Amino acid sequence: MSEVPILKETTRSTGREALRNNITAAMALAGAVRTTLGPLGQDKLLIDDEGRTLVTNDGVTVLESAKVEHPVAKMLINASTTQDRIARDGTTSAVLLSAELLQNAWELVLQGVHPSAIARGYRLAEDACRAHFDQLVIDATPERQRHAARTSLAGKIHETMQHHLAELALEAAQAIQEERPSGVVVDPTRVKILTQTGGSMTDSRLVTGLVLAKKRVIDSMPKHLKSGKIALVDGGLERRELMSSVKLNVTNTGVLEQFRQQEKAMLLEQVDHLVSLGVTLLACKEGIDDDLHGALSDAGIQAYRRVARADLDLLARGTNATLNHDIGGLTKRDLGVFISSRNERWNGVMHWIVETEEGGATFIAKGSTNETVGEVVRCFADALGVACQLLEEPSLLPGGGATQIALARHLRRFAEGFAGREQLAIEAFADALEVIPRVLAQNAGLDPLDSLLQTVAQQSTAEDGQGHFIGMNIVEKGPANMVEKGIVEPLRITRQVLAGATEAALSVLRIDDVLWAKQDPTVPDMPESDDES
Repeated sequence: MSEVPILKETTRSTGREALRNNITAAMALAGAVRTTLGPLGQDKLLIDDEGRTLVTNDGVTVLESAKVEHPVAKMLINASTTQDRIARDGTTSAVLLSAELLQNAWELVLQGVHPSAIARGYRLAEDACRAHFDQLVIDATPERQRHAARTSLAGKIHETMQHHLAELALEAAQAIQEERPSGVVVDPTRVKILTQTGGSMTDSRLVTGLVLAKKRVIDSMPKHLKSGKIALVDGGLERRELMSSVKLNVTNTGVLEQFRQQEKAMLLEQVDHLVSLGVTLLACKEGIDDDLHGALSDAGIQAYRRVARADLDLLARGTNATLNHDIGGLTKRDLGVFISSRNERWNGVMHWIVETEEGGATFIAKGSTNETVGEVVRCFADALGVACQLLEEPSLLPGGGATQIALARHLRRFAEGFAGREQLAIEAFADALEVIPRVLAQNAGLDPLDSLLQTVAQQSTAEDGQGHFIGMNIVEKGPANMVEKGIVEPLRITRQVLAGATEAALSVLRIDDVLWAKQDPTVPDMPESDDES
């Protein structure tokens, strides 16, 4: 019986050919962000379909903006996106390490090592690195936290702005930290970001509390309020619209006027309800009827309408208030507490500033152009993520490639204890780790091999027990103690880079068959005609 070609409409690659194609795609993706790594990395100019441009040094921004079709490249982009979401930094390192692990695995496959043996060796190497972190980690003192925040911005923005944004990020993180039974929790989403075009980047600043580009519904309302109670409404204070199926047949104009007066009276009852609860600040997602502006003002209530749901959520978290759909259903338990509420005019625009007991902050990003403001926002977000991590887990590692070189040296000694082919995979993992210092040196115009060998030699011969602090000082073009130079990074970033890159590489290594379904151009179905021929 002849074999039926069930895959005749599918392009298929198997074995080494499939692995080679997948690794080629991974290396091509890594090449797109390779030159952005480090303080002397280069920028990328991104142009979308509509001709809009973006200049950035952020690896994940470059990758997410690119149109990538290859599934393996998408897997690496997902690893970079996860790195950005969890650690806010190290996205480029994750992609470079993934690609280098795959390239080294390919060299072993050509020597006859099975991918399963390579995968086992890579897992052993990752576990050994995790265990060795305890010997490399240092405490995150306040001064070192500033250094770590500045290190995360190296190469993304000029030095003066690095110091400025690092300080603002640390201040914002301290403003939103919460003490819980499980430990310190710092949620960066509690920092609101406002953008303003005009002025210099150094004019960017941090305001304690939540700032919204909103004005109170009427100027006669109080402009400044001290501590009081706030009500948040996921709706409005307006007349209810009739259902579309309801029709009114009015035969007397007096009846219509009575109907309107009754509607107004019902709305005034809601205002009276707010007054009875002691509400002095009101924020609604929808509108507030014009007939109620005066009543609210006379009651001493400062009211705002059409507040975005995201901002209402931030207010709820800061004031411990509960969003309610109906004012009539509000109780004292639903109300929150604020410290102050005031209005200030910035550059001709009125802003509402609310200070809350649970903390909160607003970052005002400024720059001469929209592109500049966008880069300030991205840099601040990175520095804020690092600052939040350090408050939750105050542990640091030396930067400048020092940690990767120290881990590689440890793995080579660790590999000697294995007699199987896993030894080769562990050594390949160690070689892959050194891609970070090599690329740092290359982007600084230094010889990658010579710089790496010099750093390894100084780490190995250090007699003060701080050899693992020695990394590449690419500014002074030589090995140096990274901790003394203030080049440090959070443990969580390096740990996530290691985990994400290893998992992405192993996912690709396990693929030995790629099936591409052929898609023929299709013609949309024509609408059926009402006339039958």
